[in-house]
Amino acid sequence: MATRPRRPRLPLRYLLPLLVLGATLAMLMLRGYVHNEILADHRIRPAAADDEVPRRILDGGPVIDTRHGRSGSLRIPDHRIVLTFDDGPDPEWTPKVLDVLKEHHAHAVFFVTGAMTSRHPELVRRMVAEGHEVGLHTFGHPDLSYHSTKRIDWELSQNQLALAGAAGIRSSLFRPPYSSSANAIDNRSWPVTRYVGSRGYLTVVDDTDSEDWRRPGVAEIIRRATPHGGRGAVVLMHDSGGDRHQTVQALDTLLPRLQQQGYTFRTLTGALRAPSADTPVTGLDLWKGKAWVFLVKASDNATTVLVAGLAAVGCLVLARFGLMLLLSGSHARRTRRSDFRWGERPVTEPVSVLVPAYNEAKCIENTVRSLMRSDHPIEVLVVDDGSADGTAQLVEALDLPGVRVIRQENAGKPAALNRGLANARYDLVVMMDGDTVFEPATVRELVQPFADPRVGAVAGNAKVGNKNRLIGAWQHIEYVMGFNLDRRMYDVLDCMPTIPGAVGAFRRSALERVGGMSDDTLAEDTDVTMALHRDGWRVVYAEKARAWTEAPESVQQLWSQRYRWSYGTMQAIWKHRRALFERGPSGRFGRVGLPLVALFMVVAPLLAPLIDLFLVYGLVFGPAGKTVVAWSAVLAVQAICAAYAFHLDREPLTPLLSLPLQQLLYRQLMYVVLLQSWITALTGGRLRWQKLRRTGGVAAPPEAPARRQPVAAQDPVG
Repeated sequence: MATRPRRPRLPLRYLLPLLVLGATLAMLMLRGYVHNEILADHRIRPAAADDEVPRRILDGGPVIDTRHGRSGSLRIPDHRIVLTFDDGPDPEWTPKVLDVLKEHHAHAVFFVTGAMTSRHPELVRRMVAEGHEVGLHTFGHPDLSYHSTKRIDWELSQNQLALAGAAGIRSSLFRPPYSSSANAIDNRSWPVTRYVGSRGYLTVVDDTDSEDWRRPGVAEIIRRATPHGGRGAVVLMHDSGGDRHQTVQALDTLLPRLQQQGYTFRTLTGALRAPSADTPVTGLDLWKGKAWVFLVKASDNATTVLVAGLAAVGCLVLARFGLMLLLSGSHARRTRRSDFRWGERPVTEPVSVLVPAYNEAKCIENTVRSLMRSDHPIEVLVVDDGSADGTAQLVEALDLPGVRVIRQENAGKPAALNRGLANARYDLVVMMDGDTVFEPATVRELVQPFADPRVGAVAGNAKVGNKNRLIGAWQHIEYVMGFNLDRRMYDVLDCMPTIPGAVGAFRRSALERVGGMSDDTLAEDTDVTMALHRDGWRVVYAEKARAWTEAPESVQQLWSQRYRWSYGTMQAIWKHRRALFERGPSGRFGRVGLPLVALFMVVAPLLAPLIDLFLVYGLVFGPAGKTVVAWSAVLAVQAICAAYAFHLDREPLTPLLSLPLQQLLYRQLMYVVLLQSWITALTGGRLRWQKLRRTGGVAAPPEAPARRQPVAAQDPVG
């Protein structure tokens, strides 16, 4: 019996970061949903006929009852006033309205929106506790005459959900947004009134409009809100939607004045001597409401944190770009002066080149042959780390002068480099990856800084060789802008964090003093660079020492590589954390280098996607125009830095056409990788070396072949 193939499952290490990213976006969307009038209508309703509206409704009172098939209306008895407030609760004006009502022993009806209730539940609880009545004003304040019954049901149910969560009640009073008096009901709004009645609601409009929303002045609001001849009235006012200080002042004068004339201020059901419209909610409906209010509050708190993070990343991005532009320019001017020298005499002594290799059969020939074109005297040690694809045999079959193969059981890259270091003949050691090719001048340019006896290590200029595809082009931008521009900056600040594994050189005596290459972390290059700083050595950048490396060509491979880099960098920072409190060179690096590495290589990339999350937030919940302008301004700053980096590296600017897409997509991938690294670090997870699949298609740009200076062959040390 055939078995069904198992469906592939997303590994947990990928799922957790995606869940965090999804939760973050969900919090933003929820916050935008309840803080914006995305659901509201701001349309001017054209005039419509009212011949389908019963005359008894048009000529009737402000309380319209269409429940159970009825179509009647009620008026408020004489000398009774029902004050109604729309669009709240508002955190600034609703408490002031409540204070005035309490001072004058008056009660009112607050028609609240679900959005505002979700955001300020404590104000609704105060309304209920102080004896006021609460009615529904929809969730998002749309004009329901433009919408289906399904949308109407949704607006009512969401409004009730928020009310249940805020105060544990539900209400049977409803006021449609953009409504007026009963005689303004037309053929468009009447079906809504009938349908709402069929759902069990009393529709409450008004018969006395203060027009306080116009802010006509306190005296005018009082005049419009005062009924004539002792008649009862439903008075329309607002406690939200703008500046309501005139409303508060008018209320403070109106209440005692009308009370002296014999008026009482009651809730709607109190004025009509009817059962309360607000009834308790229990059971599942109550807990659903509480959960809703909790999530809205959580989204507000989360958004506050995210906004702080956005401000932080904005400062970090601008600070980093400012430093890069200033210091990288200074570095280029200093090292490109015609009289610039690293020391009194150029370095001409032979160099040992170490090539750790594990299953590099597709690349190793290009790598070794590129070294054979070197214009500096070298020996080449290919350390085969237990390859199973014939890498060692392939190198031996080349039978090239000055090239030795050293075999060992698979023990990892640090062990392979240490084995090569033990077999190297010379004090200057160049290290490179098995998938990298050098230009003829690379070794010579890479070792010239050793003319300065204070220099312990040199970082070369690593470039992407396979940049013909989009993902390669994005990495090309990252290498030129993010890595090499950074290295110029760190060189000037004397806190270079990483000698790239693809192209780096070391003084052998310096490596021996710090114990060689360590396998304590997955970023042995960063680890040893930090150790050299702490030991007092200078680490510098040689821009002319170019090497061409094969970058990952799939998202999966890129993810694996950057995951290892990110996690390894975190391990290295943690390993050297004591430098923060030490003295001398170690303390200087600890208080300058480590914070910069942590901020620019861990924190800033982790927060950078907030720029794009808030772009989505702004486009959906707006203002879209200002959001696009702000995002474009950030992109423009990045483009300027990228263009400057490409100019310094003498690279064509064409790849920068993909920069906007890179920022939208590539940055999110790097964010998830960093988040995954954080989760791995915090949970104490272990990460193994992950071998990337190579194609062997990288070659250095064509140059005139240089005559290589031979090195006399000697027997291996071991």
